[in-house]
Amino acid sequence: MTVAQRFPIDRPTLTTEADPARAHALVIGAGVGGLSAAALLAARGYRVTVVDPLDAPGGRAYAHRQDGFVFDAGPTIITAPFLFEELWKDCGATFAEDVDLRPCLPFYRVRFDDGTWFDYSGDPAAMEAEVARIDPIHGVAGYRGFMEESRRIYAVAFEEMADRPFHSLAFTARAMLGLVRLGGYRSVHSVVAKHFRHEKLRTLFSFHPLLIGGNPFSATSFYCLIAHLESRHGVHYAMGGTNALVAGIAKLVRLNGGTIRLGETVETILTKGRRATGVRLASGETIAADIVVSNADPATTYGKLLAHLPRKRWTDRKISRGDYSMGLFVWYFGTNRRYGDVHHHSMVFGPRYRGLLDDIFHRKHLAGDFSLYLHRPSAVDPSVAPDGCDSFYVLSPVPNLTGNADWARDAEIYRRRIEKRLEETVLPDLGRHIVSSRIATPIDFRERLHSFAGAAFALEPKLLQSAWFRPHNQSEELDNLYLCGAGTHPGAGLPGVLCSARIVAGLVPDPAALKAGGGVA
Repeated sequence: MTVAQRFPIDRPTLTTEADPARAHALVIGAGVGGLSAAALLAARGYRVTVVDPLDAPGGRAYAHRQDGFVFDAGPTIITAPFLFEELWKDCGATFAEDVDLRPCLPFYRVRFDDGTWFDYSGDPAAMEAEVARIDPIHGVAGYRGFMEESRRIYAVAFEEMADRPFHSLAFTARAMLGLVRLGGYRSVHSVVAKHFRHEKLRTLFSFHPLLIGGNPFSATSFYCLIAHLESRHGVHYAMGGTNALVAGIAKLVRLNGGTIRLGETVETILTKGRRATGVRLASGETIAADIVVSNADPATTYGKLLAHLPRKRWTDRKISRGDYSMGLFVWYFGTNRRYGDVHHHSMVFGPRYRGLLDDIFHRKHLAGDFSLYLHRPSAVDPSVAPDGCDSFYVLSPVPNLTGNADWARDAEIYRRRIEKRLEETVLPDLGRHIVSSRIATPIDFRERLHSFAGAAFALEPKLLQSAWFRPHNQSEELDNLYLCGAGTHPGAGLPGVLCSARIVAGLVPDPAALKAGGGVA
């Protein structure tokens, strides 16, 4: 059963965009999760308003445009395209008409610190050949065993649970029992190490949790499912960049009469008893609503937007004691030459693995070495760079703002170190060819995206911060407040935030019945 079949959307015949007789849904945040929830709610018959502080939709999936270059601000890897196809279908549109999605082959090209390379793809024969080059004796058997375990985890953790709300302790107990049988109490790295003997292969097949904010040595082994997810559905790129996908979802919101208000910051969620009655903007304007959906970081939703509310579960103390994902240092740059031998997605691993992750997640120390993800969309998409030029971003996991890095002092120093590393490894003579540059640090995540502690992916995806233990999609504090996005269930990554939006759309009451019962808007 697909996600759409589990939470079908019955699309009514709509009248006018501003029909006051329709129940009103106010969505905080125009990230992928917020826009997707807004599109589905509008398709269900809600009058929808999305409010976002940025000047364009996207949130983490915003696009920076400067000097003729287009830089995706955040997510660049699209998996599970069927989720987007279902979203478009439920909103009365056709995905392929709005978004040109292309497969990436290989998925990534990985460079180890000793200069050896690995082409990571979804082709089992090609992968076995690559693995055998590193470990000709044990590697292939280990790969087959790991991929089978990944498939079993995927069948339960993704197909049965990713689109289910974890509000019931009884359901959670049954679900967790099944996952415990699959070894959910283990870390991703421990599962990988069970199958692979060679350290390079252990690194290669365990790094995926970093793409959603998790430490492979503590992230629950549920996230081993990513290997099967990619192998089964592929890794894709939206022509024009991930923000082109965002533009398509924003179009769906408007298709069914929704409104997106940009440059507006929600200051407070207004409440009466156990109900949210709307929001107050930083401008002082109030907007009444029958339901409120927050795509903001849950720590911000509860700790700031509901600071006035006595909270039973998500108290300030609980928020402050959570374990949050790492921060990110992102350098966006354009060159006046093309690097034709650099793939679309590259991983440039450093000399350390576990030690570096300990520095980032535990010691909160800005280390002298790093592992990097390099994105070169102009390898396949000429629209993101001027003729003869290349568009890049390079991402380095760093401690979040609970560490002691002074980014006002260290940012340019750190950028130059990354530039030097790239020159030494994959982009020779880089410094001489840079014609456009900008950076983002954990401070930008805190100030611009309102992420608690500048964490790039909200709560770290550990076992006791997943499923029921993660902020629920229907708030425990207010009856008509709903949460979607990376910080709530099922978690970060485009498939996760899209599933969270569909969960919300399946949880909200029927808009006609809600309005007949005396909504506030």
